[in-house]
Amino acid sequence: MGQEIERKFLVTATSYRDLAKGTHYKQGYLNSQKERVVRVRTIDETGFMTVKGITKGATRLEYEYEIPAKDADELLELLCEQPIIDKHRYKVPMDGFVWEIDEFHGENEGLTVAEIELLSEDQEFSKPDWVGEEVTGDPRYYNSNLIANPYTKW
Repeated sequence: MGQEIERKFLVTATSYRDLAKGTHYKQGYLNSQKERVVRVRTIDETGFMTVKGITKGATRLEYEYEIPAKDADELLELLCEQPIIDKHRYKVPMDGFVWEIDEFHGENEGLTVAEIELLSEDQEFSKPDWVGEEVTGDPRYYNSNLIANPYTKW
């Protein structure tokens, strides 16, 4: 069984850009109900399909599989809810963790969030100086919710 424990924060500065190269992501949702999310994504030229369960605290089930990039592109264009998520992700290693910083484009331009994956919900970690307010429990910041309610419309 796959399990994901992550915490999410707003980003207050861009100094993380000096620590990692950004990678282009496009992602869309075949199903964005909170009980079961089915996501299609491309990371540069590779496709993925991910199934996630309901979030309880900072934890949820997650299963991810690589799929042909051509299939992922067709699913994003023809079957996924619109608009799709367009972003650049920076992966910054720090103190034994990897921070994932997402800079959103398009309908979510101006939003930048950082996530950290943990082994337990109460695991301790230090926050970099570019990490601000925690938004882990705020569903507005879930990628699947940014389709129906994009950041530029808040």
